[in-house]
Amino acid sequence: MRYLRSVYAKNFITIVLVFCLSLLILGAAFAGMSYSFILRQRADAMTDSAGTTGEMLRSYAQQWGTGYEGINMRATISWLASIAGYHIIITDEQGSIVNCSDRNLNCGHAGLTVPASAISAINAGGKFQGITNLGGVFSVPRFAVGVPLPAGPSRGYIFVSDEAGRMSGIWRGFARIFIFAAIVVVPLSFIMAYAVIRKQSKPIKEMSDAARSYSRGDFSPRVHTEGRQDEVGELAEAFNAMADSLERSEQSRRDLIANVSHELKTPMTTISGFADGILDGTIPKEKEGEYLTVISSETKRLSRLVRGMLDMSQLQSVTPMELSRRSFDLLEVVCQSLLSLESKITSRGLDVETVLPEEPVYAVGDGDAITQVVHNLLDNAAKFAEPGTAIILKLWREEGRCYVSVANRGETIPKEELPLIFERFHKTDKSRSRDRDGVGLGLYIVKTILDSHGGSIYVTSRDGLTTFTFSLKLAKQRPQQEKNGSKP
Repeated sequence: MRYLRSVYAKNFITIVLVFCLSLLILGAAFAGMSYSFILRQRADAMTDSAGTTGEMLRSYAQQWGTGYEGINMRATISWLASIAGYHIIITDEQGSIVNCSDRNLNCGHAGLTVPASAISAINAGGKFQGITNLGGVFSVPRFAVGVPLPAGPSRGYIFVSDEAGRMSGIWRGFARIFIFAAIVVVPLSFIMAYAVIRKQSKPIKEMSDAARSYSRGDFSPRVHTEGRQDEVGELAEAFNAMADSLERSEQSRRDLIANVSHELKTPMTTISGFADGILDGTIPKEKEGEYLTVISSETKRLSRLVRGMLDMSQLQSVTPMELSRRSFDLLEVVCQSLLSLESKITSRGLDVETVLPEEPVYAVGDGDAITQVVHNLLDNAAKFAEPGTAIILKLWREEGRCYVSVANRGETIPKEELPLIFERFHKTDKSRSRDRDGVGLGLYIVKTILDSHGGSIYVTSRDGLTTFTFSLKLAKQRPQQEKNGSKP
């Protein structure tokens, strides 16, 4: 029963039923049309034969100066009937039989009368045809055609007839050919349908099995799509793409758990160890303040980690459609971010070189989110710049997009580290000692924000100069609030 509920079985049964029904309808139509065709062709042939026979009999009657009666005329009728292959009957104007193609000396049908309906049909339409015994003239029904005799020695009618079974035999021959073809075609069609449906349902079965594996946490199975260019192939490709995404998400989740566990473990161990040392007296009284400062620092670090993870969650909840309807002045965002970090930049003995346009630069997106991007990049630059050097900040437009770059001079980031720099919790070994307060989420948040805005970011680091450059789409018009006379 489970097999019968499968898509494969349902499709196969449906195709079989449709094919059988179509074959039945086609067979019935073929039978009716072929029988009608044979009947019509036979009737036309017999009508032509009756007309030709009538003309010849009229010619003989005029030549001999007799009517259609008599043994001589019967011999002629019999001879013509043997040539045509039909039985012939001649009647007078009232329908009484006056002669026939019997080879006997006496016509066995003489004195018999054909039905008045046959005579009426000839008089009305010029011809009578049908399967009939002509009112008892024949012992069994025959296919008969009747037409008027040509103008001659007397008025009357000529009827030619043939065995009804002969036409049925011709029709049965056609039917046998059709049945034979059906016997050959039906199994071949079923085999082909079986193979095609099986091939079509195979990816669906593979997807079903793969989905069960995914539910158990195994994301390795994939659906084979080789040689498939149809909708099922597209579905299989989409399914594989979904599986790749799920596998990456699962790997990211595992990495996140591992990274979070690692990041939480170190400060919590430090806090727990120093707190226990203070409580049990292991740490001297005069050093408690120093270790309490470390505990406070590690607690703040934990707070930043949690806040960063909350920021990521909020960023992922905003849809690109919502962001596409917003715009802001990127120049104002850059200037405000620079002012907010002025004291930190000054305290490290750094200078700032700016290349900024004089006119506002309106970009598509959320101003607060991009403020966080610029702030993180400037904060990073101030953190890792060599004292006495300058942070270089640039903003420009180019081909429908706006670009911001933040550069600083310091230690060069190793080439193998550049592709990993935007990953969660990633820190280079060199930066760990100098970024004790960091949690490794700043650049990941930057990348996440820009991805959600349809923007891009890349980093270069060579000869001690590290440059982060990101781009956004230019807005077609300034923000609505500024149009109305107030800044956002």
